[in-house]
Amino acid sequence: MNENTAKPLRNDCFALPPGVNWTPVDEALERLRSRLHPVVSVNRAVPLSQVNGRILAQDVYAPRAHPPSSNSAVDGYAFAGPLTTVPCTLPLIDARSAAGEPYTGHVPEGHAIRILTGAVMPAGTDTVVLEEDCEVINHELHLQGTLKAGANRRKAGEDIQAQDRILTAGTRLTPTQISVLASVGVDSVDVFSRLRVGVLSTGDEVKPVGATVTDWQIYDANRPMLSALVTQLGYQLVDLGHALDRADEVKDALERGAEHCDLILTSGGVSAGDEDHVSKTLKAHGDISNWRIAIKPGRPLALAMFNSTPVVGLPGNPVAAWVCALRFGAPAMALLAGGEWFEPQGYVMPANFSKNKKPGRSEMLRARVRDGQVEVFGSEGSGRVTGLAWSEGLVELDESAQQIEPGTPVRFIPYGSFGL
Repeated sequence: MNENTAKPLRNDCFALPPGVNWTPVDEALERLRSRLHPVVSVNRAVPLSQVNGRILAQDVYAPRAHPPSSNSAVDGYAFAGPLTTVPCTLPLIDARSAAGEPYTGHVPEGHAIRILTGAVMPAGTDTVVLEEDCEVINHELHLQGTLKAGANRRKAGEDIQAQDRILTAGTRLTPTQISVLASVGVDSVDVFSRLRVGVLSTGDEVKPVGATVTDWQIYDANRPMLSALVTQLGYQLVDLGHALDRADEVKDALERGAEHCDLILTSGGVSAGDEDHVSKTLKAHGDISNWRIAIKPGRPLALAMFNSTPVVGLPGNPVAAWVCALRFGAPAMALLAGGEWFEPQGYVMPANFSKNKKPGRSEMLRARVRDGQVEVFGSEGSGRVTGLAWSEGLVELDESAQQIEPGTPVRFIPYGSFGL
């Protein structure tokens, strides 16, 4: 072609060649979800002290009720209600019911008994008056106001009935859920073994932190970041190290990962360039189901199988790697680990920024909330790692064209919605 007739590059130089279609994010996620299932074994009767962050393998049923007996919610005096006339006076019996020392006798009709918080309601009582709302004179209880029958009493089993299903298989156990298990006397549960996730970095220009580098080399930010993500999500990290841009090195690393891991996360080498050996290796020896997904940042994303092991091939730029690891990797890992596939919970909030978004791709913007409004990082560059530390979540914009001004409702997804 004569240089005088050469066409200039378009502004959007990352557009796909003519005839190549984007895969929408929702379609890519659904395809990924449909191809995955739990791949981990079950650990039986693991003590509660060891299950924080683990995923339940079986439904759990309560062996007893909670609370097991009706008890008082306050310090005060127990009697049988309702009272028919007020003010009134009730003689006190010479006893009390405490949490560690329940009264085992029967309180006669028209009498009251001293009771402390958490103590079992004695037979013959169903109502408790706060000690601040009454007066005791000469072993008699003086009440001035009305009190509904059953006031300040916790009924037996009002929280959990015996044999209730209290947690379902696939639930990731947290401290609060462990409290529920302990409250009904469950001391061990069946959980899935921890998902083994391999993390592999690629690229001739990438060097580990601590290595000597030249001007054309960069430190590996992705492998430490993705490794921390894997461990924070509760999975077992398998460090697959770093592979140079050599087909044999990439293939060897993927083979090691397939042997020792349930899922492999790679970063770099998934586009269509001469040295993109991850995508080439997956094409030659695996089964790529999706790539070039309509998401920004993160167009070069590979979702593949290699030796029966799923591979999420992430972009090399740290921001794109982070976004795609959360949006695609986190739900995939949850499902493989025996949990539930999830869509991150987002919150519609007013924007505190302006943006003219073009149609065609979903966009994920690094964002945080201040004073009830969502602000985004000043640059959308995929290499700006400072924006990762600055952000507290992501703003997700769908494929449509959008004109966003301050006050426009946008969907903010905090990082906590991804399990962090």
